[in-house]
Amino acid sequence: MYRHIFLAGITSMVLLACAVQPRPTTTDGQYDEYDIAMLQEAMASGALTARELVDYYLERIEVIDRSGPELRSIIEINPQAQSIADALDEERRSGTIRGPLHGIPIVLKANIGTADALATTAGSLALADHHVTTDAHLVRDLRAAGAIVLAKTNLSEWANFRSTRSSSGWSSIGGQTRNAYDTARNPCGSSSGSAVAVAANLAVLAVGTETDGSVICPSGINGIVGIKPTLGLVSRTGIIPLAHSQDTAGPMARTVRDAALMLAAMSSADPSDPAMAGRESPPTDYTANLSADGLAGKRIGIIRSYSGAGDNPYVDENFERAIELLRANGAEIVDPIEIDTEGMGTAEYEVLLYEFKADLNDYLADSNAALKTLNEIIAFNTAHADTVMPFFGQEIMLMAEAKGPLTEPAYLEALATSKRIAREGIDKTLQLHKLDALVAPTNGPAWMTDHVNSDHFSVGSSALAAVSGYASITVPSGYVFGLPVGLSIIGGAFSEAQLIRIAYAYEQASKARHAPQLR
Repeated sequence: MYRHIFLAGITSMVLLACAVQPRPTTTDGQYDEYDIAMLQEAMASGALTARELVDYYLERIEVIDRSGPELRSIIEINPQAQSIADALDEERRSGTIRGPLHGIPIVLKANIGTADALATTAGSLALADHHVTTDAHLVRDLRAAGAIVLAKTNLSEWANFRSTRSSSGWSSIGGQTRNAYDTARNPCGSSSGSAVAVAANLAVLAVGTETDGSVICPSGINGIVGIKPTLGLVSRTGIIPLAHSQDTAGPMARTVRDAALMLAAMSSADPSDPAMAGRESPPTDYTANLSADGLAGKRIGIIRSYSGAGDNPYVDENFERAIELLRANGAEIVDPIEIDTEGMGTAEYEVLLYEFKADLNDYLADSNAALKTLNEIIAFNTAHADTVMPFFGQEIMLMAEAKGPLTEPAYLEALATSKRIAREGIDKTLQLHKLDALVAPTNGPAWMTDHVNSDHFSVGSSALAAVSGYASITVPSGYVFGLPVGLSIIGGAFSEAQLIRIAYAYEQASKARHAPQLR
């Protein structure tokens, strides 16, 4: 999703009107919109088992994802999901409850390694038969917490780092993922399938990955909560990389509380990840201090210089209502906040090109994948262009392949420049105004999927947190003609607990989310 930084200025907006619809109610035996607490209550009472819940979601995937509206958010079902659920049900009957994720089905972006029958492909036919022998560190965490890996989700192939003309949510393995609220529209990316699966009630939770916007944008545009953690909070071990100086995995859920529960479960220390060196131990429970009055006394800065600011009056109106809701619930508003990011995007892009080549080559060399270098991936794509590149090419990969080692001055200068601009922009602003967080619109309304003209990114605010490596969270904020828009809450390094408290209080005040009307 990094491309919105560079392309947003050349796209135009369709002006849409705001419309908020009521949240639908569930019917007996139906678990749509159930959160973790509701599901755990049902399982504790004996009204529901993990196996029944897995079967429920498998049926929904068949009816909604593979037929009906054909969302195409799921690439591959875990054939062991039912047996894992049976084992966890037996643990429950014997009195063992691992925690709040016990028996909860989750889905994982297909660039996250799982040592099971599921392939780890990044959505590319070049890695169609790539099966890893060791779970990613975060997957081990989630399995230990009792989560059930239900499936792998579709994504923008290679985390949207193949072509400047790509369509977000498209991969050569999974095809085109469709937006949960309008199947003609785009789900954003690159964690497209993860966001759509959660929004459409095909799973309770999902894990996405972000380099710049790939958790935040699809979450916002599909009406769910997404957390982009501080670099070093969640292990990157076992994930197909894009760029190590910005890559992180993050939880995606329908509620702030559920996302917080998942974040706590997937953020154990990993000595093999250099980004975790010297970090302080994170909270074991990000939900401990959540309160509906959590905005009282918080000082929140309003970012006015986000990408696409002023381009869509209906997004602007939604943002103004969000600001007033923050103020009405006790927040002190500091408005405007202007952060100078001149030169950050250009430097970031240079960093990503260098790191993609170096990091992917390292990953492939240490893997059991048949292809061992970016150059071999490029050659594969060329040889299989009819199936791998039917709509767009691989010019970004070619640019990355032309880069030298990470010792080159051009890389080192770009890395230092991008980090300095982003980190100083956030740190100095928070300190100067004594702020607890910054806020900005997450996204504009979803654009029509267009394989001829590519993506049409509009509003976006992910870059500061992404480039700095700091924390951000998006929470549903409203609708533009029924299409979701989110509010991004951004903080400093390892500020997740603070941001989650603010997001939760805003969520409770706004009650903005409603489920998509899928038929």
